Amino acid sequence: MNPNLEKLHPYPFEKLRQLFSGVVPNPGYAPISLGIGEPKHPTPAFIQKALVQSLEGLAHYPSTHGGEPLRAAIAGWIERRYGVPTLDPATMVLPVNGSREALFAFAQCVIDGSRPGALVACPNPFYQIYEGAAYLAGAEPWFVNSEPARNFGCDYESVPADVWARVQLLYVCSPGNPTGATLSQADWKALFALSDHYGFVIAADECYSEIYHGATAPLGALEAAHALGRSSGERPYRNLVVFSSLSKRSNVPGMRSGFVAGDPAILKRFLLYRTYCGGAMSPPIQAASIAAWNDESHVVENRALYREKFNLITPLLKPVMDVELPDAGFYLWADVRRTGLSDTEFARGLYAEYNVTVLPGSFLARDAHGVNPGRNRIRMALVAGVDEGLEAANRIVQYCQSIRA
Repeated sequence: MNPNLEKLHPYPFEKLRQLFSGVVPNPGYAPISLGIGEPKHPTPAFIQKALVQSLEGLAHYPSTHGGEPLRAAIAGWIERRYGVPTLDPATMVLPVNGSREALFAFAQCVIDGSRPGALVACPNPFYQIYEGAAYLAGAEPWFVNSEPARNFGCDYESVPADVWARVQLLYVCSPGNPTGATLSQADWKALFALSDHYGFVIAADECYSEIYHGATAPLGALEAAHALGRSSGERPYRNLVVFSSLSKRSNVPGMRSGFVAGDPAILKRFLLYRTYCGGAMSPPIQAASIAAWNDESHVVENRALYREKFNLITPLLKPVMDVELPDAGFYLWADVRRTGLSDTEFARGLYAEYNVTVLPGSFLARDAHGVNPGRNRIRMALVAGVDEGLEAANRIVQYCQSIRA
């Protein structure tokens, strides 16, 4: 067996199951889960219709490259959303079965195992796929801690030069999971300069890009690169690949549909890799994806639902815990130290007494450079309806008040 499998940590939800082992939640309350970031808003009917009307496509093998109509639809959306020149659908766009599998597989393609001491840098806390991808590609993860003083941005300036020299792949998540932090143009300029100097590839995870709470949409990596003149020339978007998904944007987590886009030289190699091990997207899913990428009205409506929840729930929680409206995403990243409990104690007690599930922040981070930046925080996924979200928030307030009584 691959010995690198032994390096994998239990997934956060397995840790949560162990934390709750032996706990019988209060039967006086119906269960409410804020633990898993699975969108609960209804899937738009027109997407379902496009899927059903294309079932005859099941009679054909799909291409790993995806159909030209889907690649063109994705390229068109990128142009409209980010204001960048149209990407060549044939060489700069690749449909994938959700961003998760692509983010994992990308490390297997990028990491050069012949170079000893390879590192994969990623934010801390982080989406667990980054760490697993690093280990199973034969590299080691290097965690760049997020800091509250930076609005939960990562302190890339703290990374030593000898570490950057070993980094072959940098995972960037903007908007971030779980913090909701977004990168600025200045942030991207600094990262591109580091990539140019040290030669590492940037994988920009942007699956939360369409859920934001202010008037301005989050800056995308391709957008930032274009503003710096990196979208043209012999190799446009050099060493930059972005990953996106319909799961959150269009409320279709079960459809498993996303894309990678960017540097055509890298995508050429990634397509070669995927012809051997990547699952091709089925024709009905491609048809439904085309419909989703070509419509923006349902995205606006979806974003409005999230804004309503966040604007109602965040003020309710602020008197009992340290929590602020994030830049984007559908998580609240709250500090529970005012309760006198650790993040794990808080989560276990809340589940036992009020049957509400939240995820301890320490499960989403690693001890790095003397600190676990997720410790004493909880992640709350505001993915259900407004009424259920308000009910959960009111129970959390009661729980905090009972602790302090």
